[in-house]
Amino acid sequence: MTTEQGEMRKRSWVKKWELSPEPATFASSNKWSNSDMDVTPPEKRTWGMVTWVLYWVSDALNVASYELASSMLAVGLSWRQALPAIAVGHIIIAFAITGKYIVVESASSVSEWDHYSANGAVGATLHVPFPVLNRSSFGFYFAYFSVVSRVILAMFWFGIQTYTGSECVYQMLKAIWPSTARIPNHLPESANITTTGLMCYFLFWLIQFPCLLISPQKVRWLFIAKAVIVPPAFLAMMGWAFATTGGGEIFAQKRTLSGSKLGWAWLAALNSTLGNFSDFTRYSPSVKAQNVQLIVIPIAFTFCAFVGIACTSAGYVHYGAYYWDPLRLIDNWDNRAASFFASFAFALATICTNISANSISAANDFTALLPRWINIRRGQILCALIGGWVILPWEILATAIGFLQFMAGYTVFLGPIAGIMISDYYLVKRGAVDVPALYKPRGRYRYHGGVNWRAALALVVSVPPNIPGLINAINPKIDVHGGIYPYNIAWLLGFTLAAAVYTLTSKVWPAQEAIIPAAVHDEKQRSEGSDSREGSVKEKAHKTMVTEV
Repeated sequence: MTTEQGEMRKRSWVKKWELSPEPATFASSNKWSNSDMDVTPPEKRTWGMVTWVLYWVSDALNVASYELASSMLAVGLSWRQALPAIAVGHIIIAFAITGKYIVVESASSVSEWDHYSANGAVGATLHVPFPVLNRSSFGFYFAYFSVVSRVILAMFWFGIQTYTGSECVYQMLKAIWPSTARIPNHLPESANITTTGLMCYFLFWLIQFPCLLISPQKVRWLFIAKAVIVPPAFLAMMGWAFATTGGGEIFAQKRTLSGSKLGWAWLAALNSTLGNFSDFTRYSPSVKAQNVQLIVIPIAFTFCAFVGIACTSAGYVHYGAYYWDPLRLIDNWDNRAASFFASFAFALATICTNISANSISAANDFTALLPRWINIRRGQILCALIGGWVILPWEILATAIGFLQFMAGYTVFLGPIAGIMISDYYLVKRGAVDVPALYKPRGRYRYHGGVNWRAALALVVSVPPNIPGLINAINPKIDVHGGIYPYNIAWLLGFTLAAAVYTLTSKVWPAQEAIIPAAVHDEKQRSEGSDSREGSVKEKAHKTMVTEV
Protein backbone atom coordinates (compact mmCIF):
# COMPACT_ATOMS: atom_id res chain seq x y z
CA MET A 1 0.00 0.00 0.00
CA THR A 2 1.47 3.36 -1.05
CA THR A 3 1.81 6.38 1.23
CA GLU A 4 -0.88 8.17 -0.76
CA GLN A 5 -3.31 5.26 -0.30
CA GLY A 6 -2.55 5.18 3.40
CA GLU A 7 -3.33 8.89 3.73
CA MET A 8 -6.57 8.46 1.79
CA ARG A 9 -7.63 5.58 4.03
CA LYS A 10 -6.78 7.64 7.10
CA ARG A 11 -8.81 10.59 5.83
CA SER A 12 -11.67 8.26 4.99
CA TRP A 13 -11.62 6.81 8.52
CA VAL A 14 -11.56 10.28 10.07
CA LYS A 15 -14.37 11.41 7.78
CA LYS A 16 -16.62 8.66 9.16
CA TRP A 17 -16.51 10.30 12.59
CA GLU A 18 -17.68 13.67 11.28
CA LEU A 19 -21.20 14.79 12.11
CA SER A 20 -23.44 15.97 9.31
CA PRO A 21 -25.13 19.33 9.98
CA GLU A 22 -28.91 19.45 9.85
CA PRO A 23 -30.46 21.18 6.82
CA ALA A 24 -32.15 23.69 9.15
CA THR A 25 -28.95 24.84 10.84
CA PHE A 26 -28.07 28.53 10.82
CA ALA A 27 -24.33 27.78 10.75
CA SER A 28 -22.40 27.97 7.48
CA SER A 29 -20.78 24.54 8.08
CA ASN A 30 -20.46 21.72 10.60
CA LYS A 31 -17.45 23.57 11.99
CA TRP A 32 -19.82 25.81 13.94
CA SER A 33 -22.87 23.69 14.74
CA ASN A 34 -24.60 20.31 14.61
CA SER A 35 -28.11 19.04 15.29
CA ASP A 36 -27.61 19.07 19.08
CA MET A 37 -26.42 22.68 19.02
CA ASP A 38 -29.15 23.94 16.73
CA VAL A 39 -32.41 25.45 17.90
CA THR A 40 -34.50 22.69 19.46
CA PRO A 41 -37.26 21.81 16.96
CA PRO A 42 -40.91 21.84 18.18
CA GLU A 43 -41.21 18.03 18.17
CA LYS A 44 -38.36 17.78 20.71
CA ARG A 45 -39.81 20.35 23.12
CA THR A 46 -41.33 17.70 25.37
CA TRP A 47 -40.66 19.05 28.87
CA GLY A 48 -44.09 20.11 30.12
CA MET A 49 -45.09 21.36 33.57
CA VAL A 50 -45.40 17.89 35.16
CA THR A 51 -41.97 16.94 33.83
CA TRP A 52 -40.45 20.05 35.42
CA VAL A 53 -42.01 19.24 38.80
CA LEU A 54 -40.71 15.67 38.69
CA TYR A 55 -37.32 16.78 37.36
CA TRP A 56 -36.64 19.16 40.25
CA VAL A 57 -37.97 16.73 42.84
CA SER A 58 -35.54 14.27 41.27
CA ASP A 59 -32.65 16.71 41.12
CA ALA A 60 -33.06 17.99 44.69
CA LEU A 61 -33.07 14.63 46.44
CA ASN A 62 -29.40 13.63 46.53
CA VAL A 63 -26.52 13.24 48.98
CA ALA A 64 -25.18 16.78 48.48
CA SER A 65 -28.55 18.41 49.21
CA TYR A 66 -29.03 16.06 52.18
CA GLU A 67 -25.74 17.35 53.65
CA LEU A 68 -26.39 20.99 52.75
CA ALA A 69 -27.13 22.17 56.31
CA SER A 70 -24.08 20.48 57.87
CA SER A 71 -21.59 23.31 57.27
CA MET A 72 -24.19 25.89 58.30
CA LEU A 73 -24.76 24.29 61.71
CA ALA A 74 -21.01 23.74 62.10
CA VAL A 75 -20.31 27.50 61.99
CA GLY A 76 -22.90 28.26 64.68
CA LEU A 77 -26.30 28.65 62.99
CA SER A 78 -29.34 26.88 64.39
CA TRP A 79 -31.51 24.69 62.17
CA ARG A 80 -34.16 27.43 62.19
CA GLN A 81 -31.63 29.82 60.62
CA ALA A 82 -30.09 27.29 58.21
CA LEU A 83 -33.34 26.26 56.54
CA PRO A 84 -34.41 29.84 55.61
CA ALA A 85 -30.93 30.43 54.14
CA ILE A 86 -31.36 27.33 51.99
CA ALA A 87 -34.87 28.37 50.95
CA VAL A 88 -33.91 31.95 50.05
CA GLY A 89 -30.85 30.79 48.13
CA HIS A 90 -32.92 28.44 46.01
CA ILE A 91 -35.59 31.09 45.45
CA ILE A 92 -32.84 33.26 43.94
CA ILE A 93 -31.68 30.36 41.76
CA ALA A 94 -35.29 29.69 40.70
CA PHE A 95 -35.68 33.30 39.58
CA ALA A 96 -32.38 33.14 37.70
CA ILE A 97 -33.32 29.89 35.94
CA THR A 98 -36.85 30.92 34.99
CA GLY A 99 -35.74 34.41 34.02
CA LYS A 100 -38.28 36.24 36.10
CA TYR A 101 -37.76 39.97 36.03
CA ILE A 102 -40.06 42.86 36.86
CA VAL A 103 -39.68 46.00 34.76
CA VAL A 104 -41.58 49.26 34.94
CA GLU A 105 -42.10 50.54 31.40
CA SER A 106 -44.03 53.34 29.81
CA ALA A 107 -47.58 52.49 28.78
CA SER A 108 -46.68 52.52 25.08
CA SER A 109 -44.08 49.79 25.42
CA VAL A 110 -45.64 47.45 27.97
CA SER A 111 -47.37 45.19 25.44
CA GLU A 112 -44.20 44.68 23.37
CA TRP A 113 -42.00 43.97 26.41
CA ASP A 114 -44.50 41.98 28.45
CA HIS A 115 -43.70 38.65 26.80
CA TYR A 116 -40.10 38.89 27.92
CA SER A 117 -40.42 40.53 31.32
CA ALA A 118 -43.43 38.66 32.69
CA ASN A 119 -42.80 35.18 31.27
CA GLY A 120 -39.19 35.38 30.19
CA ALA A 121 -37.17 32.20 30.40
CA VAL A 122 -34.40 32.58 27.88
CA GLY A 123 -33.98 28.90 27.09
CA ALA A 124 -37.72 28.31 26.75
CA THR A 125 -38.04 31.35 24.49
CA LEU A 126 -35.08 30.93 22.15
CA HIS A 127 -34.61 27.15 22.53
CA VAL A 128 -30.83 27.35 22.19
CA PRO A 129 -28.22 25.73 24.47
CA PHE A 130 -26.20 27.69 27.03
CA PRO A 131 -22.92 27.80 24.99
CA VAL A 132 -24.75 29.33 22.01
CA LEU A 133 -26.77 31.87 23.99
CA ASN A 134 -23.57 32.94 25.75
CA ARG A 135 -22.30 34.43 22.47
CA SER A 136 -24.94 37.16 22.61
CA SER A 137 -23.32 38.75 25.68
CA PHE A 138 -19.67 37.61 25.61
CA GLY A 139 -19.01 37.65 21.88
CA PHE A 140 -18.65 34.67 19.55
CA TYR A 141 -15.12 33.70 20.64
CA PHE A 142 -14.98 35.07 24.19
CA ALA A 143 -17.98 32.85 24.97
CA TYR A 144 -15.57 29.91 24.90
CA PHE A 145 -14.12 31.17 28.21
CA SER A 146 -17.27 30.27 30.13
CA VAL A 147 -17.76 27.11 28.04
CA VAL A 148 -14.28 25.76 28.85
CA SER A 149 -14.65 26.79 32.50
CA ARG A 150 -17.96 25.00 32.81
CA VAL A 151 -16.88 21.79 31.07
CA ILE A 152 -13.92 21.42 33.46
CA LEU A 153 -16.16 22.07 36.44
CA ALA A 154 -18.80 19.60 35.21
CA MET A 155 -16.30 16.78 34.63
CA PHE A 156 -14.74 17.36 38.04
CA TRP A 157 -18.06 17.09 39.87
CA PHE A 158 -19.06 14.16 37.66
CA GLY A 159 -16.14 12.25 39.13
CA ILE A 160 -16.95 13.30 42.70
CA GLN A 161 -20.61 12.27 42.29
CA THR A 162 -19.58 8.95 40.75
CA TYR A 163 -17.44 8.26 43.82
CA THR A 164 -20.47 9.01 46.00
CA GLY A 165 -22.44 6.53 43.92
CA SER A 166 -19.77 3.89 44.51
CA GLU A 167 -20.37 4.21 48.26
CA CYS A 168 -24.06 3.50 47.61
CA VAL A 169 -23.09 0.35 45.70
CA TYR A 170 -20.89 -0.75 48.62
CA GLN A 171 -23.78 -0.43 51.08
CA MET A 172 -26.09 -2.34 48.72
CA LEU A 173 -23.59 -5.18 48.30
CA LYS A 174 -22.92 -5.27 52.03
CA ALA A 175 -26.66 -5.49 52.72
CA ILE A 176 -26.94 -8.52 50.41
CA TRP A 177 -23.59 -10.13 51.26
CA PRO A 178 -22.23 -8.91 54.63
CA SER A 179 -18.91 -10.57 53.77
CA THR A 180 -18.31 -7.68 51.34
CA ALA A 181 -17.01 -5.71 54.33
CA ARG A 182 -14.33 -8.36 54.86
CA ILE A 183 -12.90 -8.49 51.32
CA PRO A 184 -9.12 -8.14 51.74
CA ASN A 185 -7.44 -5.05 50.32
CA HIS A 186 -4.66 -5.70 47.81
CA LEU A 187 -3.94 -2.05 46.94
CA PRO A 188 -1.20 0.00 48.63
CA GLU A 189 -2.14 2.76 51.07
CA SER A 190 -0.81 5.33 48.60
CA ALA A 191 -3.62 4.36 46.18
CA ASN A 192 -6.11 6.14 48.50
CA ILE A 193 -8.74 3.55 47.62
CA THR A 194 -9.29 -0.07 48.64
CA THR A 195 -9.88 -3.08 46.43
CA THR A 196 -13.53 -3.12 47.47
CA GLY A 197 -13.83 0.61 46.89
CA LEU A 198 -12.40 0.37 43.37
CA MET A 199 -14.68 -2.56 42.58
CA CYS A 200 -17.74 -0.60 43.73
CA TYR A 201 -16.59 2.47 41.80
CA PHE A 202 -16.26 0.45 38.59
CA LEU A 203 -19.66 -1.18 39.13
CA PHE A 204 -21.41 2.15 39.67
CA TRP A 205 -19.65 3.69 36.65
CA LEU A 206 -20.74 0.67 34.59
CA ILE A 207 -24.36 0.90 35.77
CA GLN A 208 -24.45 4.65 35.18
CA PHE A 209 -22.89 4.57 31.70
CA PRO A 210 -25.93 3.31 29.69
CA CYS A 211 -28.06 6.03 31.26
CA LEU A 212 -25.72 8.64 29.75
CA LEU A 213 -26.62 7.42 26.26
CA ILE A 214 -30.29 8.40 26.66
CA SER A 215 -31.15 11.56 24.70
CA PRO A 216 -32.07 14.69 26.73
CA GLN A 217 -35.63 14.52 25.36
CA LYS A 218 -36.15 10.96 26.65
CA VAL A 219 -34.06 11.08 29.83
CA ARG A 220 -37.01 12.71 31.57
CA TRP A 221 -38.41 9.20 32.05
CA LEU A 222 -35.42 8.39 34.23
CA PHE A 223 -36.14 11.50 36.30
CA ILE A 224 -39.78 10.46 36.59
CA ALA A 225 -38.68 7.03 37.89
CA LYS A 226 -36.47 8.73 40.47
CA ALA A 227 -39.29 11.07 41.49
CA VAL A 228 -41.47 8.01 42.17
CA ILE A 229 -38.86 5.88 43.98
CA VAL A 230 -36.64 8.31 45.92
CA PRO A 231 -39.12 10.59 47.79
CA PRO A 232 -40.74 7.64 49.64
CA ALA A 233 -37.27 6.58 50.78
CA PHE A 234 -36.57 10.08 52.13
CA LEU A 235 -39.98 10.18 53.85
CA ALA A 236 -39.32 6.76 55.38
CA MET A 237 -35.94 7.91 56.74
CA MET A 238 -37.52 11.05 58.17
CA GLY A 239 -40.29 8.96 59.71
CA TRP A 240 -37.69 6.67 61.30
CA ALA A 241 -35.86 9.71 62.70
CA PHE A 242 -38.88 11.24 64.44
CA ALA A 243 -40.52 7.96 65.43
CA THR A 244 -37.43 6.65 67.23
CA THR A 245 -36.05 9.85 68.77
CA GLY A 246 -38.72 12.53 68.60
CA GLY A 247 -36.26 14.81 66.83
CA GLY A 248 -33.02 14.55 68.72
CA GLU A 249 -30.42 17.03 69.91
CA ILE A 250 -29.97 19.17 66.81
CA PHE A 251 -33.52 20.50 67.07
CA ALA A 252 -32.78 21.65 70.61
CA GLN A 253 -29.50 23.37 69.77
CA LYS A 254 -29.36 27.17 69.91
CA ARG A 255 -27.32 29.44 67.71
CA THR A 256 -23.86 30.30 68.99
CA LEU A 257 -23.42 33.50 66.96
CA SER A 258 -24.83 36.99 67.31
CA GLY A 259 -24.52 40.43 65.80
CA SER A 260 -22.48 40.92 62.63
CA LYS A 261 -20.93 37.44 62.89
CA LEU A 262 -24.40 35.94 62.73
CA GLY A 263 -25.27 38.11 59.72
CA TRP A 264 -22.14 37.15 57.77
CA ALA A 265 -22.56 33.48 58.65
CA TRP A 266 -26.14 33.51 57.40
CA LEU A 267 -25.12 35.23 54.14
CA ALA A 268 -22.32 32.70 53.71
CA ALA A 269 -24.86 29.91 54.20
CA LEU A 270 -27.14 31.46 51.60
CA ASN A 271 -24.23 31.85 49.17
CA SER A 272 -23.32 28.17 49.52
CA THR A 273 -26.66 27.20 47.98
CA LEU A 274 -26.12 29.24 44.80
CA GLY A 275 -24.66 27.65 41.70
CA ASN A 276 -25.22 26.69 38.09
CA PHE A 277 -28.08 26.85 35.57
CA SER A 278 -30.25 24.12 34.12
CA ASP A 279 -29.50 22.97 30.56
CA PHE A 280 -33.01 21.66 29.94
CA THR A 281 -35.18 24.80 29.57
CA ARG A 282 -34.61 24.71 25.79
CA TYR A 283 -36.73 21.52 25.74
CA SER A 284 -39.74 23.31 27.24
CA PRO A 285 -42.58 23.87 24.75
CA SER A 286 -43.37 27.29 26.22
CA VAL A 287 -42.17 29.71 28.87
CA LYS A 288 -45.30 29.00 30.96
CA ALA A 289 -44.51 25.28 31.17
CA GLN A 290 -41.31 25.91 33.12
CA ASN A 291 -42.62 28.63 35.46
CA VAL A 292 -43.53 25.96 38.03
CA GLN A 293 -39.81 25.79 38.84
CA LEU A 294 -40.24 28.94 40.94
CA ILE A 295 -42.26 26.93 43.46
CA VAL A 296 -40.73 23.47 43.15
CA ILE A 297 -37.01 24.36 43.43
CA PRO A 298 -36.99 26.01 46.89
CA ILE A 299 -39.49 23.52 48.36
CA ALA A 300 -37.68 20.41 47.11
CA PHE A 301 -34.18 21.47 48.18
CA THR A 302 -35.30 22.78 51.57
CA PHE A 303 -37.21 19.56 52.25
CA CYS A 304 -34.15 17.46 51.41
CA ALA A 305 -31.97 19.52 53.76
CA PHE A 306 -34.57 19.15 56.54
CA VAL A 307 -34.52 15.36 56.11
CA GLY A 308 -30.73 15.51 56.43
CA ILE A 309 -31.00 17.45 59.70
CA ALA A 310 -33.62 15.09 61.12
CA CYS A 311 -31.73 11.89 60.24
CA THR A 312 -28.38 13.23 61.45
CA SER A 313 -29.97 14.28 64.73
CA ALA A 314 -31.52 10.82 65.15
CA GLY A 315 -28.22 9.19 64.27
CA TYR A 316 -26.51 11.01 67.14
CA VAL A 317 -29.09 9.65 69.58
CA HIS A 318 -28.70 6.09 68.29
CA TYR A 319 -24.97 5.90 67.55
CA GLY A 320 -23.33 8.76 69.47
CA ALA A 321 -21.95 10.57 66.40
CA TYR A 322 -23.17 13.09 63.83
CA TYR A 323 -23.30 11.23 60.51
CA TRP A 324 -24.09 13.96 57.99
CA ASP A 325 -23.15 11.56 55.21
CA PRO A 326 -26.30 9.39 54.85
CA LEU A 327 -24.25 6.42 53.65
CA ARG A 328 -22.21 6.42 56.87
CA LEU A 329 -25.48 6.55 58.78
CA ILE A 330 -26.84 3.60 56.76
CA ASP A 331 -23.61 1.72 57.48
CA ASN A 332 -24.68 1.58 61.15
CA TRP A 333 -28.11 0.08 60.48
CA ASP A 334 -28.65 -3.56 61.37
CA ASN A 335 -31.72 -3.91 59.14
CA ARG A 336 -30.25 -5.22 55.88
CA ALA A 337 -33.42 -4.69 53.82
CA ALA A 338 -33.69 -1.06 54.92
CA SER A 339 -29.98 -0.54 54.21
CA PHE A 340 -30.33 -1.95 50.70
CA PHE A 341 -33.40 0.03 49.66
CA ALA A 342 -32.14 3.30 51.17
CA SER A 343 -28.77 2.84 49.42
CA PHE A 344 -30.54 1.97 46.15
CA ALA A 345 -32.57 5.19 46.42
CA PHE A 346 -29.41 7.25 46.94
CA ALA A 347 -27.68 5.43 44.05
CA LEU A 348 -30.55 6.26 41.68
CA ALA A 349 -30.60 9.82 43.01
CA THR A 350 -26.86 10.16 42.33
CA ILE A 351 -27.15 8.85 38.76
CA CYS A 352 -29.95 11.28 37.89
CA THR A 353 -28.20 14.24 39.53
CA ASN A 354 -24.95 13.38 37.75
CA ILE A 355 -26.76 13.36 34.40
CA SER A 356 -28.75 16.55 34.94
CA ALA A 357 -26.14 18.68 36.70
CA ASN A 358 -22.86 17.43 35.22
CA SER A 359 -23.02 15.06 32.26
CA ILE A 360 -25.49 17.02 30.10
CA SER A 361 -23.71 20.31 30.94
CA ALA A 362 -20.32 18.91 29.93
CA ALA A 363 -21.79 17.35 26.78
CA ASN A 364 -23.34 20.66 25.67
CA ASP A 365 -20.01 22.39 26.21
CA PHE A 366 -18.02 19.69 24.38
CA THR A 367 -20.49 20.02 21.51
CA ALA A 368 -19.89 23.76 21.32
CA LEU A 369 -16.11 23.31 21.36
CA LEU A 370 -15.99 20.66 18.59
CA PRO A 371 -19.40 20.55 16.84
CA ARG A 372 -17.89 18.91 13.78
CA TRP A 373 -16.99 15.82 15.81
CA ILE A 374 -18.97 15.82 19.06
CA ASN A 375 -22.69 15.70 19.72
CA ILE A 376 -24.38 15.37 23.13
CA ARG A 377 -24.06 11.58 23.24
CA ARG A 378 -20.35 11.63 22.40
CA GLY A 379 -19.87 14.51 24.83
CA GLN A 380 -21.41 12.48 27.64
CA ILE A 381 -19.13 9.55 26.82
CA LEU A 382 -16.11 11.88 26.99
CA CYS A 383 -17.33 13.24 30.33
CA ALA A 384 -17.74 9.68 31.65
CA LEU A 385 -14.22 8.70 30.59
CA ILE A 386 -12.39 11.88 31.62
CA GLY A 387 -14.49 12.71 34.69
CA GLY A 388 -14.70 9.10 35.76
CA TRP A 389 -11.15 7.81 35.19
CA VAL A 390 -8.74 10.65 34.36
CA ILE A 391 -9.63 12.95 37.26
CA LEU A 392 -9.42 10.10 39.85
CA PRO A 393 -11.88 11.56 42.39
CA TRP A 394 -10.68 9.37 45.27
CA GLU A 395 -7.21 10.95 44.96
CA ILE A 396 -8.69 14.45 45.12
CA LEU A 397 -10.88 13.62 48.12
CA ALA A 398 -7.93 12.07 49.96
CA THR A 399 -5.02 14.37 49.14
CA ALA A 400 -6.13 17.51 47.28
CA ILE A 401 -8.50 19.23 49.70
CA GLY A 402 -7.19 22.63 48.59
CA PHE A 403 -8.08 21.86 44.98
CA LEU A 404 -11.48 20.62 46.13
CA GLN A 405 -12.03 23.95 47.92
CA PHE A 406 -10.99 25.81 44.77
CA MET A 407 -13.54 23.94 42.65
CA ALA A 408 -16.20 24.44 45.33
CA GLY A 409 -15.38 28.15 45.27
CA TYR A 410 -15.97 28.42 41.53
CA THR A 411 -19.02 30.54 42.28
CA VAL A 412 -16.62 33.52 42.04
CA PHE A 413 -16.96 33.00 38.26
CA LEU A 414 -20.48 31.57 38.03
CA GLY A 415 -22.10 34.61 39.65
CA PRO A 416 -20.53 37.13 37.24
CA ILE A 417 -21.27 34.95 34.20
CA ALA A 418 -24.92 34.71 35.26
CA GLY A 419 -25.07 38.47 35.93
CA ILE A 420 -23.68 39.32 32.50
CA MET A 421 -25.99 36.95 30.62
CA ILE A 422 -29.17 37.94 32.46
CA SER A 423 -28.52 41.68 32.30
CA ASP A 424 -27.63 41.39 28.61
CA TYR A 425 -30.86 39.60 27.75
CA TYR A 426 -33.27 41.59 29.92
CA LEU A 427 -31.77 45.06 30.43
CA VAL A 428 -29.61 45.62 27.35
CA LYS A 429 -31.21 43.65 24.51
CA ARG A 430 -34.64 43.37 26.14
CA GLY A 431 -35.22 39.94 24.70
CA ALA A 432 -34.40 41.03 21.15
CA VAL A 433 -31.84 38.39 20.17
CA ASP A 434 -30.98 37.44 16.60
CA VAL A 435 -30.90 33.65 16.88
CA PRO A 436 -29.40 32.91 13.42
CA ALA A 437 -26.57 35.38 14.17
CA LEU A 438 -25.59 33.34 17.24
CA TYR A 439 -24.29 30.67 14.86
CA LYS A 440 -22.26 32.98 12.62
CA PRO A 441 -18.65 33.79 13.63
CA ARG A 442 -18.78 37.02 11.60
CA GLY A 443 -22.33 37.92 12.53
CA ARG A 444 -23.62 40.79 14.67
CA TYR A 445 -22.32 39.15 17.88
CA ARG A 446 -18.72 39.17 16.76
CA TYR A 447 -18.24 42.58 18.48
CA HIS A 448 -14.46 43.27 18.38
CA GLY A 449 -12.61 40.23 17.08
CA GLY A 450 -15.14 37.91 18.71
CA VAL A 451 -14.86 39.59 22.12
CA ASN A 452 -17.39 41.87 23.81
CA TRP A 453 -15.11 44.12 25.87
CA ARG A 454 -18.04 45.09 28.10
CA ALA A 455 -18.35 41.48 29.33
CA ALA A 456 -14.57 41.25 29.78
CA LEU A 457 -14.55 44.45 31.85
CA ALA A 458 -17.46 43.19 33.95
CA LEU A 459 -15.46 40.04 34.78
CA VAL A 460 -12.34 42.06 35.61
CA VAL A 461 -14.34 44.20 38.05
CA SER A 462 -16.48 41.48 39.65
CA VAL A 463 -14.07 38.56 40.18
CA PRO A 464 -11.06 40.12 42.07
CA PRO A 465 -13.00 41.19 45.23
CA ASN A 466 -13.66 37.49 45.94
CA ILE A 467 -10.13 36.21 45.29
CA PRO A 468 -8.70 36.84 48.83
CA GLY A 469 -11.52 34.84 50.40
CA LEU A 470 -11.03 32.05 47.87
CA ILE A 471 -7.31 31.92 48.73
CA ASN A 472 -8.20 31.65 52.43
CA ALA A 473 -10.69 28.85 51.67
CA ILE A 474 -7.97 26.93 49.83
CA ASN A 475 -5.38 27.54 52.54
CA PRO A 476 -6.80 28.77 55.89
CA LYS A 477 -3.25 29.49 57.11
CA ILE A 478 -3.18 32.53 54.81
CA ASP A 479 -4.77 35.41 56.73
CA VAL A 480 -6.65 37.74 54.40
CA HIS A 481 -8.26 39.75 57.25
CA GLY A 482 -11.44 41.45 56.00
CA GLY A 483 -11.03 39.90 52.55
CA ILE A 484 -12.96 36.87 53.78
CA TYR A 485 -16.24 38.77 53.93
CA PRO A 486 -16.80 39.44 50.21
CA TYR A 487 -16.19 35.73 49.57
CA ASN A 488 -19.04 34.92 51.96
CA ILE A 489 -21.37 36.48 49.39
CA ALA A 490 -19.29 35.61 46.31
CA TRP A 491 -22.16 34.66 44.02
CA LEU A 492 -24.40 37.58 44.95
CA LEU A 493 -21.55 40.11 44.88
CA GLY A 494 -20.17 38.82 41.61
CA PHE A 495 -23.62 38.73 40.03
CA THR A 496 -24.49 42.27 41.13
CA LEU A 497 -21.15 43.87 40.20
CA ALA A 498 -20.99 42.15 36.81
CA ALA A 499 -24.59 43.00 35.96
CA ALA A 500 -24.12 46.64 36.98
CA VAL A 501 -20.85 47.13 35.08
CA TYR A 502 -22.10 45.32 31.97
CA THR A 503 -25.40 47.23 31.88
CA LEU A 504 -23.72 50.60 32.47
CA THR A 505 -21.06 50.14 29.79
CA SER A 506 -23.63 48.76 27.35
CA LYS A 507 -25.86 51.81 27.85
CA VAL A 508 -23.06 54.40 27.69
CA TRP A 509 -21.15 52.70 24.84
CA PRO A 510 -23.80 50.55 23.15
CA ALA A 511 -22.83 47.89 20.63
CA GLN A 512 -25.10 49.24 17.90
CA GLU A 513 -24.68 46.22 15.64
CA ALA A 514 -26.03 43.91 18.38
CA ILE A 515 -29.13 46.00 19.18
CA ILE A 516 -32.22 45.13 17.14
CA PRO A 517 -35.87 46.16 17.61
CA ALA A 518 -37.31 42.65 17.98
CA ALA A 519 -36.19 39.05 18.38
CA VAL A 520 -35.33 37.13 15.20
CA HIS A 521 -35.93 33.37 15.31
CA ASP A 522 -35.15 32.35 11.72
CA GLU A 523 -33.59 33.60 8.50
CA LYS A 524 -36.96 34.27 6.87
CA GLN A 525 -38.02 36.52 9.74
CA ARG A 526 -34.69 38.34 9.53
CA SER A 527 -35.15 38.90 5.79
CA GLU A 528 -38.68 40.19 6.24
CA GLY A 529 -37.50 42.46 9.06
CA SER A 530 -34.74 43.88 6.86
CA ASP A 531 -37.19 44.55 4.03
CA SER A 532 -39.59 46.21 6.44
CA ARG A 533 -36.89 48.46 7.91
CA GLU A 534 -35.59 49.31 4.46
CA GLY A 535 -39.11 50.23 3.35
CA SER A 536 -39.66 52.48 6.36
CA VAL A 537 -36.34 54.24 5.75
CA LYS A 538 -37.23 54.90 2.10
CA GLU A 539 -40.69 56.11 3.10
CA LYS A 540 -39.19 58.44 5.70
CA ALA A 541 -36.68 59.80 3.19
CA HIS A 542 -39.49 60.42 0.65
CA LYS A 543 -41.53 62.35 3.23
CA THR A 544 -38.50 64.45 4.09
CA MET A 545 -37.90 65.32 0.43
CA VAL A 546 -41.57 66.33 -0.05
CA THR A 547 -41.40 68.55 3.01
CA GLU A 548 -38.23 70.23 1.82
CA VAL A 549 -39.74 70.87 -1.66
